[in-house]
Amino acid sequence: MRAILALIGIAAIAVVVLMALGMLKIQQEEGASLPSVSFNVEGGKMPSFKAETGTIGIGTTNKTVELPTVEMRNTTISLPTVEVKQAGDPSPTPTPAQ
Repeated sequence: MRAILALIGIAAIAVVVLMALGMLKIQQEEGASLPSVSFNVEGGKMPSFKAETGTIGIGTTNKTVELPTVEMRNTTISLPTVEVKQAGDPSPTPTPAQ
């Protein structure tokens, strides 16, 4: 149940964001009406909507840029270690830090 409510909430937020950015425009084209009730019941009328969406163009372009070079070398460094002593065990067990 929570998952369905979360999905509905995310969808509502997405629609609001798209409308705020001008990527989604919704206009009601025709109003709704309630069904008339009498001895002879006639059906109601659902509203109709027209939605216009914006477009996004995605492409690539070639540019020449200056990039730094990376040099790899081996260096000895000091790493911290952690010693764990279990209850009743007189010798520590070294564990390298990650």
